[in-house]
Amino acid sequence: MAESNADLLCPLEFRYGRPEVRALFSRERRLRRALRVEAALAETQAELGMIPEPAAKAISKAAAGNAVTLESVDKLEAELRHDVMAIARALAAHSGAGGAWVHFGATSGDITDTALGLEFQEAVSVLREDLTELVRVLAKLAKSHRSTAEVGRTHGQQAVPISFGYKVAVGAAEVLRHRQRLDELTERLCVGKMAGAVGTGAGFGSRAAEVEAGTMKRLSLRADEAPTQIVGRDRIAEFTNWMALVAGTAERLATEVRNLQRTEIAEVQEPFDERRQVGSSTMAQKRNPMVSENVSSLARLVRAFALPPLENMVQWHERDLANSANERVVLPHAIVLTDDILRKLAVVYSGLQVDKARMAENLRLGEGSVMAENLMLALTARGVPRPEAHELLRTLTRSDASGESLASRAKKNAVLRSHFPGPELEELLRPDAYVRAAAAKTDRVVAWLERELKT
Repeated sequence: MAESNADLLCPLEFRYGRPEVRALFSRERRLRRALRVEAALAETQAELGMIPEPAAKAISKAAAGNAVTLESVDKLEAELRHDVMAIARALAAHSGAGGAWVHFGATSGDITDTALGLEFQEAVSVLREDLTELVRVLAKLAKSHRSTAEVGRTHGQQAVPISFGYKVAVGAAEVLRHRQRLDELTERLCVGKMAGAVGTGAGFGSRAAEVEAGTMKRLSLRADEAPTQIVGRDRIAEFTNWMALVAGTAERLATEVRNLQRTEIAEVQEPFDERRQVGSSTMAQKRNPMVSENVSSLARLVRAFALPPLENMVQWHERDLANSANERVVLPHAIVLTDDILRKLAVVYSGLQVDKARMAENLRLGEGSVMAENLMLALTARGVPRPEAHELLRTLTRSDASGESLASRAKKNAVLRSHFPGPELEELLRPDAYVRAAAAKTDRVVAWLERELKT
């Protein structure tokens, strides 16, 4: 393997992505899909009496066997300078007398876009499984930390207490929404066409609708309702933009780990192999969130891949080739990398080290000021107008206030003492009590997630 890697250009081939997912887009797999489409077309036409049945059988046998090779197709393409014609010629050469009927009535887009629909079927299955696994991991973590009190932060500042479980549950819900979106768009994405040069089906004569329907049925695909020479590119643009959305969520989840792993916060740490892993070539003490950073880096690339398919929606009349070259690059890369980042996130969150003691310590950093909202609301409930209650707490928590805790300052305040005598004030300033609502909401979210995962 090391020798074969020496001359590789694209990092996707040796550094990123799972081998089994990269294999979905190998030239061999793509050739086999195209041959499968040609065979389905011939079988359908024979069934309709449009071509001889022995011809269809010969074509199907040649398509399913190993006679048509990449080498033979490449040799023909070098001469013809047309990839689909090279496949059709190679298939015809191994189909005997039946070769005369290969690709009858079809155009290149019929083969390539229908084969692409088959490719999307496989890719969608992989990505849905990835999303399901990540939701499972996040739901489990959320449940285990449903009432683990942690500082909630807005604008990078301490806000009010949250539970770490609820923070994770929010992310899990977002991931599940992406699975729902994928289910919704799959029907629009996994389509093919067998409609000829400009999409009218004229080349198949009066049996055009039957040819397309029969071919798609054999391939378990839907037919594009109104194609041109190619399947509508809005379908692909929707898919790549969906992947961009997934990448946005992935980076958000990765960034949360990166921020919470900061030395100054240190509430979580992504998995780190203490026996062997190196954090820095010079700073031996480093335990960097490298996987989360890798997810962030690759997620930005996936989002960038969303733009070319949007541009590809603009075709000259019934088709041009301006989409063809970039799709060969964009689709495998976007899909392989989306799978990669989802798998890596599942590893990070399944092995996440959560420091509950540090979370509690950080809650104390503000000397109890994170509980100001609770005290303000309690005051309002006791009859103090909300603006007055807000101003009172704003004053007590001013940055120029003394280093005393909020509890100490509150006990000295006449208004607060009059409304909350004795231990009641202490109870209102307890973060663990304030996260009970977060724990309850986490339970509701996790219950919903678990129901949805059964579908």
